[in-house]
Order: sequence, then C-alpha cells, then structure tokens
Amino acid sequence: MSADWRAERADEIRGLIRRGAPDVVEEAKWVKPSNPDGVPTFSSSGLLCTLETYKDKVKVTFAKGASLPDPAHVFNASLTAGTRRAVDVGENDVLDADAFVELIRAAVALNEAK
Repeated sequence: MSADWRAERADEIRGLIRRGAPDVVEEAKWVKPSNPDGVPTFSSSGLLCTLETYKDKVKVTFAKGASLPDPAHVFNASLTAGTRRAVDVGENDVLDADAFVELIRAAVALNEAK
C-alpha cells in the first residue's frame, strides 16, 4: 500500500469492513515480484472482498457482488461483470459508509447461506 491519501482511504475502508464483519480475517494473497505486499483480502465464511490501490483510486472488489442488494448504488465499477462488483473510491470521493457496511453484512450473509 502506498503511504499517501490512498493509505488513509484504505484504512478508512478497512474500518468499515470490520464494522460490517467484526470477525473478518484479513490476509495478503497473490504476492508476486510486481506486488511484493500482495493483495489484502477479507474473508468471513468465504471471500468477501479485496482491497487494492491504484494511482487514482482505492478499489474494493466484492467477490459475489452481483448477487448483493445495492439499493444505495454504492457499486460503481465492474457493473457488467458476471459475479463480482466493485467500489472505486478517489481521493475526494464521498463513500456512503452506512450503505457500504450493509454491503459487507450482505456479503457475509450470502457466504453463510451457502
């Protein structure tokens, strides 16, 4: 993770993930030479989401996002993907924290229902 605004946004999002899934397990996966820190993944009864930083955004990709209710329209990326959905957050974007937490809770419930 970078040490600028993206790290702050990632920490904010981590807190929201933990608020929605207090027992969530965070692990680094897919470590490779081009990404030595790997990709932070969050699991609870299965994979919930990943958290990645890019030059202009922080991206949270929900593994089963296409199956989750999103009445507040938090998802704003990967909207046509068959299974996943993502939330891209820029430096000055406003993230609806309560709606995001509800997506996390819905993702946990979906995993537990399998």
